[in-house]
Amino acid sequence: MAEIKILGCSGGIGGDLRTTSILLDHDILIDAGSGVGDLSMDALLAIDHIFVTHSHLDHVAFIPFLVDTVMGIRTEPITLHATQETLDILQAHLFNWVIWPDFNAIPSRDAPFLRYNPIRLGETITLNSRKITALPVEHVVPAVGYQIDGETHSLVYTGDTTVCDALWQAVNEIHHLKYIIIETAFSNDERALAKVSKHLCPETLVSELGKLTISVRSASDSAAEPEVFITHLKPGEGEIIMREIGESDLPFSVSALQRGQVFKL
Repeated sequence: MAEIKILGCSGGIGGDLRTTSILLDHDILIDAGSGVGDLSMDALLAIDHIFVTHSHLDHVAFIPFLVDTVMGIRTEPITLHATQETLDILQAHLFNWVIWPDFNAIPSRDAPFLRYNPIRLGETITLNSRKITALPVEHVVPAVGYQIDGETHSLVYTGDTTVCDALWQAVNEIHHLKYIIIETAFSNDERALAKVSKHLCPETLVSELGKLTISVRSASDSAAEPEVFITHLKPGEGEIIMREIGESDLPFSVSALQRGQVFKL
């Protein structure tokens, strides 16, 4: 059974807050924000794959530190999975010898510390029975969400997104859907900022979840709806956002995602 542990899920830092990073079993990261920094050396050495939703710093900041920490000890490269557009951005603006060394070129192009694997929307990568599929989302930079399939159930992680019909068309095809991790970065009072930055606020979240159809459920599933968890809450706004979501009439269990939370699939 696959295990997902939330290393970070905040829209900012400070105190116990960590930015977005999710650990799948012991060897796969989904995004690599500041939560990665809490892992032990042994845990860092076990990371073989990183799936990135998009290029924003709160989702990729600890990739350079992770590779720099383990590169002299590992014998195989870490594989970075992302769309070609995201890989191009990271190569041009992060791993460019100005901000950080190009780990895709050292010690050599033939044997790098960091290997790139371009993925396409709808493509499924299978790693030891775990399946990870890129889902469409809408953000200010090229972005994807991910469907993670374990032995018995599926989890959808949207990454950063705004209104996106294509996402729900894809989600509505998923059987055994048990969990949805979806962002809501701003309160309703900041809906204009949410719109321009292509994030969700409670008002748009409720509208988006209304696109989820009950027909996605397998007849053998005992639950009628998936459990919904809210991520990327901006520091200082979490209570307001969750209260505004709670005031809506959603037919789902909706909770704030917590650092350290574990899901079994």
